Amino acid sequence: MPVMVITGTGTEVGKTVVTAAVAATALAAGRSVAVLKAAQTGVRPGEPGDAEEVARLAGPVTTAELARYPDPLAPATVARRAGRAPVHPHEVAERAAKLATEHDLVLVEGAGGLLVRFDAAGGTLADAAALLSAPVLVVASAGLGTLNVTELTARELRGRGLGLLGVVIGSWPAEPDLASRCNLLDLSDVTGAPLLGAVPAGAGALGPAGFRTSAPHWLAPRLEGTWDAETFRVREAP
Repeated sequence: MPVMVITGTGTEVGKTVVTAAVAATALAAGRSVAVLKAAQTGVRPGEPGDAEEVARLAGPVTTAELARYPDPLAPATVARRAGRAPVHPHEVAERAAKLATEHDLVLVEGAGGLLVRFDAAGGTLADAAALLSAPVLVVASAGLGTLNVTELTARELRGRGLGLLGVVIGSWPAEPDLASRCNLLDLSDVTGAPLLGAVPAGAGALGPAGFRTSAPHWLAPRLEGTWDAETFRVREAP
């Protein structure tokens, strides 16, 4: 699995922190890692973006961005408004493939959800994943409303013939409500894919040393961690 695409079911679901956890866990296993942010939005020149945040939390990863835009909008929208060239799926695939020749694992982090548009032609992260023949890891929220958007994302991936690696909950609350606890079982049922981890809420605020030590305990063995879905479900069961 030299390239993994990481998408969210929407914005603010914990995608960057999950990417950092996957990177930290792979680094701890002795693998070299690159993180490619396909299109960074809402960040101005000189400010740290998502790839830099992954490096801060996870450790020595190679970081790359294809484009950076100032406004927190969909990449195609902000590129048009800024009069800047958009990112195209083939560019994402080409950069990721090049990084894969130099690293054991390349993590391609999208912007928002799977079908957020990169360009005026409607190119998306899903198109880049298809060009790479790369599996997709879906980051979902924990609570009420997550089942619908996560199932829709899973159906879109399968409809395109793309591999759904699994689902990670991007921010597991310290005091989960009934919906969140029920979703531990229901997310796998509605997606037909395994639950591969749950990252605690606030994990991104940990210091780098604490984050790197803890990250493998948040992710399942498929992601080189030690987290066990069944044990977690039993502990958190309603």
